[in-house]
Parts: sequence; structure tokens; C-alpha cells
Amino acid sequence: MQTLTFKRGVHPPDGKALTKDAPIKVILPKEDSELFFPMSQHIGAPCEPIVAVGDYVKVGQKIAEAKGFVSSPIFSSISGTVTDIRPMLTPGGAMSPSIVIKNDGKMEKYEGLAPKDYTKMTNEEIIAAIKEGGIVGLGGAGFPTQVKLAPPPGTKIDHILVNAAECEPYLTCDYRLMLEQGEKLVKGLQIVQKLFPDAKAVIGIEDNKPDAIAHLSELCKDVPNMEVAALKAKFPQGSEKHLIKAVTGREVPSGALPAAVGCIVDNVDTIISIYNAIAEGMPLVRRIFTVTGGAAANPGNYEIRIGMTIKDLMDQIGGFKADPAKLIAGGPMMGPTMYTLDAATVKTSSALICFTAEEAFIPEESNCIRCGKCVEHCPMGLMPFMLNRLILQKNDDGFVKEHGMDCIECGSCSYICPAKRQLAQSIRAQKKIEGARRAAAAAAAKAAAK
Repeated sequence: MQTLTFKRGVHPPDGKALTKDAPIKVILPKEDSELFFPMSQHIGAPCEPIVAVGDYVKVGQKIAEAKGFVSSPIFSSISGTVTDIRPMLTPGGAMSPSIVIKNDGKMEKYEGLAPKDYTKMTNEEIIAAIKEGGIVGLGGAGFPTQVKLAPPPGTKIDHILVNAAECEPYLTCDYRLMLEQGEKLVKGLQIVQKLFPDAKAVIGIEDNKPDAIAHLSELCKDVPNMEVAALKAKFPQGSEKHLIKAVTGREVPSGALPAAVGCIVDNVDTIISIYNAIAEGMPLVRRIFTVTGGAAANPGNYEIRIGMTIKDLMDQIGGFKADPAKLIAGGPMMGPTMYTLDAATVKTSSALICFTAEEAFIPEESNCIRCGKCVEHCPMGLMPFMLNRLILQKNDDGFVKEHGMDCIECGSCSYICPAKRQLAQSIRAQKKIEGARRAAAAAAAKAAAK
């Protein structure tokens, strides 16, 4: 099988040996524990609570309604009583208004849930069911899936790509899902195929997962218009633009979405969650979560209920065997550092990396030596050293002119830099500043128009 890839990128040690052979273990919240459901768990408009303090809710019951076209409803992952609505920290570091539910330990299922036969559903009914399942992109971005699967009229979609690369070092949650729930992945992909009957479905898996490639190739060998593509193990192979380039040879224009080049891209767990929502009638209430790193007492892959705090999870699986010097939510290349475990898991939570001091060591930043390695390895073809210089000069216009907003914040530049310049970190911060400036300008223009 030919191995597909894209230009540039980096090859960090994958670190997956710690958990790749650990089957998914179900961890339920303890009775009487509190779970927190932040209203912002996705890209787009936050949800609004539709329950009040004192209400009794059940597993799979909608507790917050989507407010906006780009939004996604939220469901209770336990049965219990709503005790409060107050701000709570999320793994990304933001505070979000959150519904607090005290777990009664019964896990009573909401009566209104029922499986559906997608073959008897219209496309509109499938899209509505995906929205009502609360499905968002579970690879990290959290884009509401019903929006992605309904491109503008006239858009021709000829490729449905499953992002099964899992290129972030240390993470193995998607890998375990491929091995343990591959049938659901294939059936969920068939549901999406019904929306785009002329599209070719391709599951892209990095070649450091040969058993997953073999397993899924066997599962989909008799499924019309569906195949597995082997990808070169390289970071950021899981970036949707680079996955599209590797599989189809197409380039997504700056500022455009994959649909602009005829592609839909969804993560492994997103597709499985579509299957769960339609074929099993259960909305998104759980996450597969990797705990790893040298400081973790029991590295592994765990099925947890959304809303559990990371502290509650760690308490149940033995905590730490050594004092963690750094905690990262998600992968080490793009995940934010955490300062506390008292954070609620959300739809996009994927991992906790617990690094020892030795694993977390990064040399101090020094002067740029103009070696050009950041340019050589940037998957977007940017010049990170120049963007960093413009940021330090507070040259906002220059940053935009040099395409700084096209940065995907993958961290390849910081990883490869021999001077350990904080290139990705500075660009990420500047993008937020520029994004806030644009939002303020748009708001001012809208107000002036009134």
C-alpha cells in the first residue's frame, strides 16, 4: 500500500508505547460527585441552559440548547439533580457558565431516546439527528458536525475523509477506538456516505498503526466506495488541510473550508458518535480519554462521562507515581498547559499528559541564529522567524501581510528551532489579538449601520 503524505512537517518521538496496548476501560463518576457541563464546548455560539436548579435529569437528556447556527446542544451524561449554574474552568483554561449536576449513581436513561434506521431517513432527518445528538468535531476543534455536513447549495462533495492519523505524540484514544469499535466506525461512515452518495470515503491512518490499517481494511473491503489510505507518520498529518493534500493532492485556499475543494473531514470518534446518536439513540455523553506520561500511575485509555473533572478521573485511576512537572490537556504539540486538575472535561477533551521534570525540560530561549529550520519545516509554508520578529516589533499590519493568520498553531516551528524560540506561542497569542481586533471592528461597523 502506497504511503501518502505532504511537504514539510516534523517527526517528534511518538511516545505512544505507554498506552497503545491498553484497552479502553470504562470509568464512571462516583455517586454523589458533582459533574460540570460548560455552555461553551464547541466553536460557535454558547448554549443556554434549559434546566433549573432543583430539576432531576437523566442520561442523554438535553440540558442546554444551541443558540445560533454554529452551535451544538449539550446533554447530561448522568442522572441526578441540578444543584447550581456557575462558572467552571475548562481544560483549555477558560471559565464558562456551567450546569452543575450531582450524580445519584443510578445512571437512569432518558425515556425519549430511541435508535433509528438511517436507511429509512431523509438527508434532512439525518442532519437533524446529528445536531440533536450534540455531535461536534472530536479531534480538537469542536466544529458542530451538522454544519460541516450541510455545505452551501451547489457544493459538490466527492471525498469524505476520516482523520484517523492521530499524529499528536502520546495520544492513543483514536487508535484504541479503531481496534475496538472499528465496526461502528465503518457503519457511521456509511451514514455520512448516504448524505453524499457520489463521494469516495477514505479512512486515513498513519503507518505507525499497521494493525489498525489491516483491521479497518478488512472491515471495509466489501463496502462500496470505501477504503483505507496509509499515511506517513509525520506531524501534523492530522491537520485537515494536510490530510486533504496527502489523500487527494488538493490544496485548501487560505481562509476557505475543506468543502471548497470537495472534501468533508471528520475525526474517528466523531464518526463513531454519529453512529451512537442515530443507530443507538444515545447523544454525545462520553469521551475516550488518554492518560499518559511518566508521572501517571496508570497510563491508559479510559471511557469517561463528559462533565467529570479531571481530578475525579485521576483519583479513580491512582493519580501520580511521581510529582508531575507539567500537565498538558491534549497532545504535547498543541495542547495547553494546565495549572489545576479542577477542570471539567468537555466534548473536545482527549488526553491528560503528566510529564516528569525530565520529560518536560525545555532549554531556555536564545537568540535566533537564522538557520531557516522553522521555514523548512513549517507545513503551511510560512516564515515563523519573521512572524515572531514582527510580533516583537508590535507590527500588527506586517504580521497579517505575512500571512500570520494562516498559521495552524501546530508547534512544528518551536519544536524544530535549535534556539528554542517561542515561535508558535507568540504567533498563537498574536492571532488572538488580531481576531479580537477584527471582532471589535465588525461589531463597531454593525452598530454604525444601525
